[in-house]
Amino acid sequence: MNITEVQSLDQKELLPYSKLTEAQLRNGSESFDGGVFIVESPKVIKVAIESGYKPLSLLCERKHIDGDAADIISQFPDLPIFTGSREILKNLTGYTLTRGVLCAMKREQSRTVKEICQEAQRVVVIQGVVDTTNIGAIFRSAAALGIDAVLLTRDSCDPLNRRSIRVSMGSVFLIPWTWIDTSLEELKELSFKTAAMALSDNSISLDNPILMNEKKLAIIMGTEGDGLPKESIEAADFVVKIPMAHNVDSLNVAAAAAVAFWQLRVK
Repeated sequence: MNITEVQSLDQKELLPYSKLTEAQLRNGSESFDGGVFIVESPKVIKVAIESGYKPLSLLCERKHIDGDAADIISQFPDLPIFTGSREILKNLTGYTLTRGVLCAMKREQSRTVKEICQEAQRVVVIQGVVDTTNIGAIFRSAAALGIDAVLLTRDSCDPLNRRSIRVSMGSVFLIPWTWIDTSLEELKELSFKTAAMALSDNSISLDNPILMNEKKLAIIMGTEGDGLPKESIEAADFVVKIPMAHNVDSLNVAAAAAVAFWQLRVK
């Protein structure tokens, strides 16, 4: 096994775990060409590997080399493994590794909207959602409730953010996703009708049969605070609201997405 005892927090190989920001990880550098991301916990790391992502190195406590990380290490015998005491790793990463194992993985090249939506019937468009927890929760619901692909406008949070991955429990690896322009012209060219989730005077109820009759439907979810911009609402084929009780006007975007996915799933 290729094991290195962590002696210095400044080792170049450890930068993804310590000093590189999410933006630096995403954009890559001379040392990490093409970009990397960090995955926590053996369970989620295994999901990523099974989905085709390539591990670059592991960072873990010594006890996990022959314990929770053993299965991963056996698949990649030449994988660099960095280890040390819990206290050293806490100083390196800035927090205690509650699950004991981190993995740096190589990013894949982004796919096109056409590639992942050509055969899809239900997709979600995430527009301007920047909270990492919400992104992770939306992905988890999308994977569980029959959404075929996730599309994000570039002002949204990166799904391969460390916290997004953790919240999604690896669901970001189970469902195809890519970036999309806010005009959504690519979806129109693929014969999708768009359903903007928003409160407006012309909103129809989520359980309106007209929505279920659409063969290809894109569900558009907006920001946590302000919702979708006026331009997106006006450009949508349908404006859709979730019926509420007790004078509650809206749900958190992740909760609203789960409700919409369930109701609008292909039956």
